[in-house]
Amino acid sequence: MKMEQAIKKADVLLEALPYIKSYTNKIFVIKFGGSALINPEIKTRVLEDIVFLSYVGIRPILVHGGGPFINDELKKQGIKVEFKDGLRVTPKESMQVVNSVLNGVNQGIVNDIRKLGGRAQALNTVERNVIKTKPYKQDSQLHFVGEIDRVEAHIIRKAFRLRSVPVISPVGIGLDNELYNVNADEVSSAVAVSLKATKLVLLTDVKGIMRNKDDENTLVSTLSMEETSRLIDENIIQGGMIPKVKACITALNGSVSKTHIIDGRIPHSLLLEIFTDKGIGTEIVK
Repeated sequence: MKMEQAIKKADVLLEALPYIKSYTNKIFVIKFGGSALINPEIKTRVLEDIVFLSYVGIRPILVHGGGPFINDELKKQGIKVEFKDGLRVTPKESMQVVNSVLNGVNQGIVNDIRKLGGRAQALNTVERNVIKTKPYKQDSQLHFVGEIDRVEAHIIRKAFRLRSVPVISPVGIGLDNELYNVNADEVSSAVAVSLKATKLVLLTDVKGIMRNKDDENTLVSTLSMEETSRLIDENIIQGGMIPKVKACITALNGSVSKTHIIDGRIPHSLLLEIFTDKGIGTEIVK
């Protein structure tokens, strides 16, 4: 029995080999959020995958969120938690909390990667900010919510030269020198486009895109951009999945080769999606 298990492991490695060959030195941008960020056990498994990717020659970039941690801290300080059209209303007092919490999350991820034997570099508003922003045009009532003006790609590339995993906080600095809160899905998409990434992977708390959200057997493994637009119109893709799908479409329009929406709660979901023939989530392609 032990010999059979060993042979199965060897088969898995052989299945991964062509992917490892084709992805060496390619850039993958991974949006790290949901349970994968909150649950310590799941978080460790995801970061193990990231360290593995870096050791086989892939260049992973992590963009993280931190919404639940921000909500907890705002409530502790007696500050109102408010959202509008899926975006956090961020007045000045809230922005200071958002930035402080996300910087802490950012440094925590960096420390965890190092404990697992990897190299990582913090890219936040304290350590080499790479997101330059402008105020969100569509709604001034959101206060210090920003949209991306540019990504300082050269700073991220410098981390690669040190063979480090860049870990990016979704807070930007504007031309007015103010801090702005930016949607992490948008940041991951913009980073992927700026770095000409091969893949954008969004970790979520669902299996992927399902034709019936209550039936995991209706998971759609591959979608074209045209099909996603139709599913949004038909209200099959809805709620929090819409900004994720739009981030994927923006990335694909900006020359990213493939995008993936996968369930970060599944053990080693990143490796299963990237290095196996079937994958486990939804792949959105041109």
